[in-house]
Amino acid sequence: MTERLLSALISLSFLLPLTAADSWPEFRGPTADGHAPEAKVPTLWSATSKIRWKVPVPGKAWSSPVIADGRIYITSAVSEGGQLSLRAMCFELAAGTPVWDREIFKKAEGAIHQKNSHASPTPVYAEGKLFVHFGHDGTAALNAGDGTILWTQTGLSYAPVHGNGGSPILHEGKLIFSSDGQADPFIVALSAADGSVAWKTPRNVTVTRTFSFSTPLLIEVKGKTQIVSPASGAVIAYDPADGREIWRFRYGEGYSVVPRPLHRNGVIYVCSGFNRAILFAVKTDGTGDVTDTHLVWQDDKTVPKESSPILVGDEIFFNDDKGILSCLDAATGKEHYRERLDGQGGYSASPVFAGGNLYFHNGNGITTVVKPGKSFSKVAENQVGEFGLSSFAVVADGFVLRTEGHLIRIGE
Repeated sequence: MTERLLSALISLSFLLPLTAADSWPEFRGPTADGHAPEAKVPTLWSATSKIRWKVPVPGKAWSSPVIADGRIYITSAVSEGGQLSLRAMCFELAAGTPVWDREIFKKAEGAIHQKNSHASPTPVYAEGKLFVHFGHDGTAALNAGDGTILWTQTGLSYAPVHGNGGSPILHEGKLIFSSDGQADPFIVALSAADGSVAWKTPRNVTVTRTFSFSTPLLIEVKGKTQIVSPASGAVIAYDPADGREIWRFRYGEGYSVVPRPLHRNGVIYVCSGFNRAILFAVKTDGTGDVTDTHLVWQDDKTVPKESSPILVGDEIFFNDDKGILSCLDAATGKEHYRERLDGQGGYSASPVFAGGNLYFHNGNGITTVVKPGKSFSKVAENQVGEFGLSSFAVVADGFVLRTEGHLIRIGE
């Protein structure tokens, strides 16, 4: 083997893992829990340091970027003379160069909650297709290469409260999302091939406020897949084949549920939303109403109403909206600590675990880096200098962040 060929093969061996790691295909990443442990990410940056590139993006959106095949995909709601253009956009990961920009739907401008947008659900990428979801305004599939619209679905409209928010998931040819509006909430699966309704299941939960915004989670129980979907009043598990309800755990009048649940060792961790958020650990091996039989533990201190919890090692970490970080034993709920991340609060984005550290990003552009463990260890605090409520997407050597006005790649 020649020296030149050997050098090339060694270089390739270093490049391939990094290329493979540049995949963040849905909300909270490829494992749906915010984990990218192999990523070699920085712990220190600023508005002028370790910014690989920064490009302007039009419109307002709190959806997270998704990344695949060297490209970044985002959604946005662009104001155009009293109307909103609901759009999908594509950029090159390497330099932030725009690739395509496609209008999906158009609608009249209207009021929305100050912490929401008309483009809050995160897209899903799979096998050359991009699935974009705008809640009650419609859903579409695109050719990810050039943005060509493959199908649209606008027949599932409902009266929203505070807009939309929950992101879709993809499983065995079905695009699944929650539709929890002002009345008659439901969960639905569309055919990923043509957008037709595969099944639609009403929540059937008696609760005063029916609106919520959570993203479903796929889990495996005794070799079978379940969809765990938090709603107002209860978290419910469904059979992805036909939408049949498997079990439910009730949490009273909890509503406006935003955090995405977590799953480990046969237990799901779910937050109950407003007015008083409670974190429940619930066993997943039941059927029917498991409220009185499957609770493992619960915690009601500084539980998030917006950001999602994260599991690392034997601990579960979660930050409330004011920036108090809690660390509990995941198996028992025993408290290890509660500490303030920073002096500003304003946390909506969900944390990520990358390169051995936890990253918590707030709406004012501050990212606090924390070492996981049973005692609080703050590694760094970084300020990117722009407002934004989107969660990080992680790539092999850093992060991609959507702010109020820009798409930013952070890295060495």
